[in-house]
Amino acid sequence: MTTPPITDGDALRDVVREKYAAIARGVSLGEQGSCCSATACCGSTAADPITSNLYSGEQVATLPTEAVQASLGCGNPTALVTLQPGETVLDLGSGGGIDVLLSARRVGPTGFAYGLDMTDEMLALAEQNRVAAGAENVRFLKGHIEAIPLPDQSVDVVISNCVINLSADKGQVLREAFRVLRPGGRFAVSDVVVQGAIPAEVRRNLEAWVGCVAGALEETEYRRLLSDAGFAEVEVEVTRVYDYQDLVERVGDQRDQLPAPPPTTGRIVSAFVRGRRPA
Repeated sequence: MTTPPITDGDALRDVVREKYAAIARGVSLGEQGSCCSATACCGSTAADPITSNLYSGEQVATLPTEAVQASLGCGNPTALVTLQPGETVLDLGSGGGIDVLLSARRVGPTGFAYGLDMTDEMLALAEQNRVAAGAENVRFLKGHIEAIPLPDQSVDVVISNCVINLSADKGQVLREAFRVLRPGGRFAVSDVVVQGAIPAEVRRNLEAWVGCVAGALEETEYRRLLSDAGFAEVEVEVTRVYDYQDLVERVGDQRDQLPAPPPTTGRIVSAFVRGRRPA
């Protein structure tokens, strides 16, 4: 039986929170395999078609092991944008803190990096990683990406790594990102994006939501929502294209509920999504 679609934002948020809490607990206990068994976006296996090989060896060598194991993204947003010393960065859905720690290093001691997450277990893991990394210019905040707990025009750069697609109200997320950016500020995220049409059954699958597939916006809609929020200079740059069968395999024991690969020109990709708040 096919899982019904999740249309209620609170219900979807609860599902996502529990999945990522389980991942954080597994990483904290040293259970590297627990991440992928939860079918969430996770970077603890080199074979994963979405999350493998996103960061250079030089980057991960200087980070706490737990920060790397809890990397759940689909890209490397820190490679998207040139961060300058003294800038303030905000990571939406910061998880174990890998992108916050990398950003903090690049903005230097005169800059600052915030991480925002709704999951207590992830926030605890991120704080543990901050201490292990000796990062003083970092703060992790609890909250929702649809209601960022920061003042208007308080950051220079908003990044995110395969998290916006998990929100039930992506337009609100983008409006909030615009609100907290200073004039001239940059929006630079990695996200899963749909180009063309994909089967409705994939979008209806509960596990696919948490696996970063079913919640993905179609590119045209993503561009429209960014423009509606006020962003200019919108760009969508494809970084990876995913084979349909690889994505079906990620659904695990629910794969039999999904259809055979359809005859379609649509595809699912990881992309760098950029925009700027006009000066």
